[in-house]
Amino acid sequence: MAPPTKSGPRYDQFIQVPKVRVIDDEGENLGVMFTREAMEQANDKGLNLVEVSPNADPPVCKFLDVGKYRYEAQKKANAARKTQKTQDIKEVKMRPNIDTHDYDVKMKNVNKFINHGDKVKVTLRFRGREMAHQHLGMDLLKRVQEDVEEIAKVEAFPRLEGRQMLMVLAPK
Repeated sequence: MAPPTKSGPRYDQFIQVPKVRVIDDEGENLGVMFTREAMEQANDKGLNLVEVSPNADPPVCKFLDVGKYRYEAQKKANAARKTQKTQDIKEVKMRPNIDTHDYDVKMKNVNKFINHGDKVKVTLRFRGREMAHQHLGMDLLKRVQEDVEEIAKVEAFPRLEGRQMLMVLAPK
């Protein structure tokens, strides 16, 4: 079958060569014949003559129902789109002086997101005078990194952007 181009497969009126090798709708080789004769046979069966291999000598053509071909190609594309897994980026926000219980709740969410196959962006927001103690934030993100070491890898190491420190984790 000709790979569908943006304009679709080349069929009937677009075949310019005088002779073509013909394959019928059941896959049997009918041999080399004149293009006009092949088109008439295809029309008798209610099908189109589709150029499968234009670079062969003579070009190979096949009897095909173009509407059915396009429909099946679209069904395959839709099925492929359904089965593919999209990876979302979930965000977990913290503060540098987070309490232990709050930290545990956030880490439970991080584990849930990573086990589900999503990436996690850990955002640490500094307010006011907390900017003077950025080492506390770095220590907290290192603790997060150690806690998820078995199930996740660090994709983007901790970096400071304005008043927040960011780190991105991805499932292993």
